[in-house]
Amino acid sequence: MKVLVAVKRVIDYNVKVRVKPDNTGVDLTNVKMAMNPFCEIAVEEAVRLKEKGVVSEIVVVSIGPKVAQEQVRTSLALGADRGILIETDEEVQALDVAKLLKAVVEKEQPNLVILGKQSIDSDNNQTGQMLAALTGMPQGTFASEVAVDGDKVNVTREIDGGLVTVALNMPAVVTTDLRLNEPRYASLPNIMKAKKKPLEMTSPADLGVELKPSLTTLKVEEPATRQAGIKVADVAELVDKLKNEAKVI
Repeated sequence: MKVLVAVKRVIDYNVKVRVKPDNTGVDLTNVKMAMNPFCEIAVEEAVRLKEKGVVSEIVVVSIGPKVAQEQVRTSLALGADRGILIETDEEVQALDVAKLLKAVVEKEQPNLVILGKQSIDSDNNQTGQMLAALTGMPQGTFASEVAVDGDKVNVTREIDGGLVTVALNMPAVVTTDLRLNEPRYASLPNIMKAKKKPLEMTSPADLGVELKPSLTTLKVEEPATRQAGIKVADVAELVDKLKNEAKVI
């Protein structure tokens, strides 16, 4: 059984994001980049399925500039078998990502595609659903548990007040939520071994996909600065401030 995992290069979640002075986007100059945390969970889940003997091959695919090889190599160090980088310096929006992944799916014919439910830079939460629609594969989103049972995969997700589990015929698309697993760290020996694992370089043109951005970012702004909190002497003062200053009661 083959699993395809998509990973994205984003700003490291520990970095404070800076907006460009002209508000046209985020300043990436000298900023530490890393794998999207939800994608790390997707890679970890694929590796765990392989360790259980369910999966025989894990293929990792990423889209972006040449330096995005770093995230593919990181995935290989975590346990993936080979990588694919669709190299482009152009902006790639969710629908174009889904089209590129569809082309890779048609080429690789995986039994299961695992993606993070969203990336922490754009927060779109669209690619997995779009890929499922384009390929006609069933989808299980926001997975907090994944269990392969024969030619089906059971995906559990959290809902208000409980859980819901759906059974999908494979091939299928699964997107990962935070509580699915805790990603491991790559060991130094595995990082060294990952350098020798195969990494295929390709391009949108090679896959027959023309990038057509459908969204235009008009303005990017930092969130409003939060006001400092205050201490109150007693409940009466708290109620008074909520009623007369905050006007929330």
